[in-house]
Amino acid sequence: MSKALSKSQVAAEVAAKAGLSKKQAVEILDHIAQLAYRNAKNSFTLPGLGKLVLVNRKARIGRNPATGEQIQIPAKRVVKFRVAKAAKDAILGAK
Repeated sequence: MSKALSKSQVAAEVAAKAGLSKKQAVEILDHIAQLAYRNAKNSFTLPGLGKLVLVNRKARIGRNPATGEQIQIPAKRVVKFRVAKAAKDAILGAK
C-alpha cells in the first residue's frame, strides 16, 4: 500500500495539470480549506468528492474499557464527511 499524498505533492499535481505555479496551487488549496471551515455549519460540498456536515449525537451509556464500569457519554456535535456516490463508484467500481 502506498503512502498518502502530502499537501505539496497534491499542489504539484494541481499546478502541473492547471498550468499554474506551485505557490498558486497551494494558495488555492488553502482557500478551499478555509471556505470549508467557514461554511461547514451549513454543510459544505466538494463536487465529486463529498460533503462536510454537522451531526448532533445523542447522549448514551458507554463502558470504560479499563474497568468495565458504565459511564455517561454526553451529547455533542461532530463533523462528518459523507463521500459522494461518484467518488465511491470511481474508487470501488460500480456495482
